Amino acid sequence: MNQLEGNKVELEVEIEAKRVNEALEQAYKKVVKDIDISGFRKGKVPRKVLEARYGKEILHKDALDILIPEGYREALEETDIEPIDQPDIEDYYIAEDEPATFKAIVEVKPEVELGDYKDLGIEKENAEVTEEEIQEEIDRVRNQHSQLVASDKEVVEEGDFVIIDFEGKKDGEPFPGGSAEEYSLEIGSNTFIPGFEEQLIGAKVGDELELNITFPEDYNAKDLAGEEVVFDVEIKEIKEKELPELDDEFAKEVSDYETFEEYKESIKERLQENKEERTQREYENKLIEKASENAQVNVPEKMVEDELNKMFQNFAQSVSQQGMEVQDYLDYMGTDEEGWKEQNKEAAENRTRSNLVLEAIAEKEDIEISEEEIEEQVQEIAESNDQDPEQIKAFLQMQGQLEGLKDGLKMQKTIEYLKENN
Repeated sequence: MNQLEGNKVELEVEIEAKRVNEALEQAYKKVVKDIDISGFRKGKVPRKVLEARYGKEILHKDALDILIPEGYREALEETDIEPIDQPDIEDYYIAEDEPATFKAIVEVKPEVELGDYKDLGIEKENAEVTEEEIQEEIDRVRNQHSQLVASDKEVVEEGDFVIIDFEGKKDGEPFPGGSAEEYSLEIGSNTFIPGFEEQLIGAKVGDELELNITFPEDYNAKDLAGEEVVFDVEIKEIKEKELPELDDEFAKEVSDYETFEEYKESIKERLQENKEERTQREYENKLIEKASENAQVNVPEKMVEDELNKMFQNFAQSVSQQGMEVQDYLDYMGTDEEGWKEQNKEAAENRTRSNLVLEAIAEKEDIEISEEEIEEQVQEIAESNDQDPEQIKAFLQMQGQLEGLKDGLKMQKTIEYLKENN
């Protein structure tokens, strides 16, 4: 094996003459089926006659198609390298009664030079839920169950809800999606185009206004981004939000609890659990990030591309589960698949780098996953999906996902090791 520039290696492979002769015979049996020579039945032309008529080279390609994959696989096993792409095959040679040779140039996983990954001095943030956070959640639910009631106000103020009719025009012509009737808008919510809500403050019920608005440069609809438009707006009504009382009746309405104190305690427990999970993830990410920063590794572009494709597939699946078409969502965001990947390329590179570093730590510390640990994980998956563990395992094997499950467990075990040694 010869180390080439970057993460590429060159494998010089030799295959014994006996196997070459066997491959040539297999190639003959395949090729002869389509050969028609006068004096012989189709498919029954002797090999020597075939080679005399067309040359021995007629069998070489098919024989190499048999020998090269086998020889390449054996070379990988002997050298114990992990390729990340398909090989380039060069300088192949084949002849009867002689060893066949070829060179395989392939990009492999890079070597990782680990730095410090123990005692990194990173502290886990306090996960204690504050009274303010509890109150914010209660207020959020309270707002969801509020009602809009008619107001005797005549002048629009910050925080009011106004019922409006509006029509947007660009160059004097209405544009799609720019009009509505009886639209309820909370002043100060910043849910409308910048500058729209502010110009309604001080207006009165019955007023008809002409608002000059410039769409943001990064607006999702490309035909409106950065464009100046005019909105004709009529103030139909002012409403105010009426909030429910924070009492036992409120608790019964929004939850399964009988008293407000029980409801509040349940919110505290839920927020506490969520915050602990979040701070735990953040703590783990900081450890991984620091260990990665301390390591030296040349991240191959091919691995970044593969990770980026995997990320996009997960993103597309998530969008589909929400009932949207991926292309429609990308159009709404003013981008396409290529643009999405460009925006997420740095994240893919960081993730690839982190994975390589975690693999290197696992190898150095002899972190392995036992069959028992795999069985436990399969059991958990089966229980969460209310299915038989053997069926789950068979499905994972059939889909080629069992090795991925093992790799995931190994990664998590390595992260646990980092936490224990920090």
